[in-house]
Amino acid sequence: MSTAITVFGDITIVAGALVFATAALGLVRFPDVYTRISAVGTAAGIGIVLVVVGALLHQPTVPDALKVIVIIVLQLITSAVGSIAIARSAYLMDSHIDQFAFDDLQTHETLDPEEAPRS
Repeated sequence: MSTAITVFGDITIVAGALVFATAALGLVRFPDVYTRISAVGTAAGIGIVLVVVGALLHQPTVPDALKVIVIIVLQLITSAVGSIAIARSAYLMDSHIDQFAFDDLQTHETLDPEEAPRS
């Protein structure tokens, strides 16, 4: 049983590394700052969880499990908030956006009731 857990831990660590490699490829290939932030933010959340859980499976103790839970919670919170903050600052600095269909952050003037879209 111990060998199977260790092998599963190795598999999750390698999967986490592949998620980070995919994010690195996205940084090179994606056209604008917003898609790059999306790639890095997603990889930070998923990749760290996989790597840390894989490391826990190598030495499964209660204190280490508590540390992993704290690491995962803090990483998911800070990754999301950090990605949003970077994307907002890029937007406020008028960073180039490639082919967007809508702009949720742009302020709109109030429409006349007759011009308002029907829902």
